[in-house]
Order: sequence, then structure tokens, then C-alpha cells
Amino acid sequence: MNLVRTAMLLALLTALFMGIGYMIGGTGGMMIAFIVAAAMNLFSYWNSDKMVLRMHNAVEVDASTAPEFYQMVADLAQNAGLPMPRVFVIRNAQPNAFATGRNPENAAVAASTGLLESLSEEEIAAVMAHELAHVQNRDTLTMTITATLAGAISMLGNFALFFGGNRNNNPLGFIGILAAIIVAPFAAMLVQMTISRTREYAADKRGAEICGNPLWLASALRKIASSAGRIVNEDAERNPATAHMFIINPLNGQKMDSLFSTHPATENRIAALEAMANEISAAPQRPAAPKTQPRNSGPWGREGAGRKGPWS
Repeated sequence: MNLVRTAMLLALLTALFMGIGYMIGGTGGMMIAFIVAAAMNLFSYWNSDKMVLRMHNAVEVDASTAPEFYQMVADLAQNAGLPMPRVFVIRNAQPNAFATGRNPENAAVAASTGLLESLSEEEIAAVMAHELAHVQNRDTLTMTITATLAGAISMLGNFALFFGGNRNNNPLGFIGILAAIIVAPFAAMLVQMTISRTREYAADKRGAEICGNPLWLASALRKIASSAGRIVNEDAERNPATAHMFIINPLNGQKMDSLFSTHPATENRIAALEAMANEISAAPQRPAAPKTQPRNSGPWGREGAGRKGPWS
């Protein structure tokens, strides 16, 4: 099902890319756009994860550079029955995280320094479990390719704005160029919203199962959403096409389940997790908590909040 969804997404974005090319340069522009889109689709499949990680200046860590965090991800991956992903840290004060990669065998998870230093160990585990759920649900390929192509579509619209397109070959004239400038980024944004909003609830549910306690994730979402509205994420602002990949919208603090939000309302996600916790507490047995190192071990100190890692 995810393979079909990814193929449909690629077809839709390619068609949109070609349509913009036609608006800017007529038939010739459409053919050039088709060639570029085909090349980008192929390139994105193999390299889009590396591009997204580079956009956010993510640094890979291992058992020697971030032992507690790395071991936590390893234990959660084992709980989920997943291969060990590559682990990255983003030097950014805004608490947030995302996952990327074309499949579980080539996946990567990334967390910001703000998240690692301001959340408790249980909350961090819940966030990373959510990201591993995206890996397990094979959302990451769709999310990453969407980010790459949506960014390219926005750049094509900017090209039309600055260079005006080829008006001699453009059958729609100035209207076509104006549509490329305004409609193209908007259409790409709608595709991102559709992908992001439908996947978050499923990843929340599965993430809660992986970490063992829905309330850990509910608490983490509440803290991240509060901070995201106050702390500017410069890398995300420069690359808004990647916003839908994060656990919480890094661009602003959305509070409503509206057509124009890249994520479902945080309050709705928290309510769903709390309802899940109530169901678990009423069941005969509770899920086992993930294996983690003692709270006084690792580079961040005892209680979690205010921790400083080796990258500080």
C-alpha cells in the first residue's frame, strides 16, 4: 500500500512539475520539466535522505559520542523489530525530531539538541519511538521525496518570478507565469499537508506501543509544541518544504486542525494518546517499558531536563 501511495505521489508531483514547466515555457518547458522531474525522482529515491539531513546540519553519533541516546534508540528499535537506524543529532535549540530513509534497512533518525536537553528520558524515548514508527510504517520514503520535490516546485515558481519564463512560448502568457508563481508552491504545500496529517496519528499510536507508555509521548508533544512556537528553527525556516517531516511543525505553533496546518492539532493527538492510555490501564496487563540505561548514566545527568550533551 505504501509503495502504491509513493508511486501516486511521484506521479502527482511530476505532473505538477510538468504543468509548471508548460506555464513557464510552453511545450518545450514541459519537456524540460519532465526530464528534470524524472532525474529528480531517481536522485531523490537514493539521496533525498542525505539531502534532508544536510539541510538541517545533522551530525551522526554513535555509542562513543552519545552513548545514552544511541543505546536508547537501539533498545527501541529492538522493541519494534527494526534494524538499527543511523542516529543523528541536530544542533538546534528548538526541541524536535524526524526520521528519513528509503526503507527500514537504510533509515536514519534525528533529534535536536533542544529535545535532548529539555525533555525527560521517558519523553525522549517516546519521541524516538514515534520516529521509528514512521520507519516501520515506511512513511519515510514518501515524506522525504515529498520534501525534495516540493522544494523543487517552489524553486521553479521562484524561477518564473525572477526570470519571467519564456513568454513567446508560453500559451497562457502572464497568467501562466502568475499561476506558476502562486499556484505551484500552494499545490505542493497541499500535497505535503495531506501526507503529513494522515500519518501522524498512526505513528503516535505505534510509537506509544513501541515505548510502552502513551502518556510519555503525550507529555513530549505538549512540551515540544509549546517550545516550537517560541524558539525559531532557522534551518527549517530556510527549508520549509521539510516541515512535514518533523514530529511537530517546526515553523510555527499550529493550534487548530485546519486545512492549512502541516500537522494535526497537538491537542487532538494528546487526547488520542490519553484515550489509548486509559484503554491500556483498563486491560489486564500493561505493555512492558523499553529497556533503558539508569537515569544517572550517560552524558546528560540524572533527571533529563537541563541536560547538556557532549555537543553543547
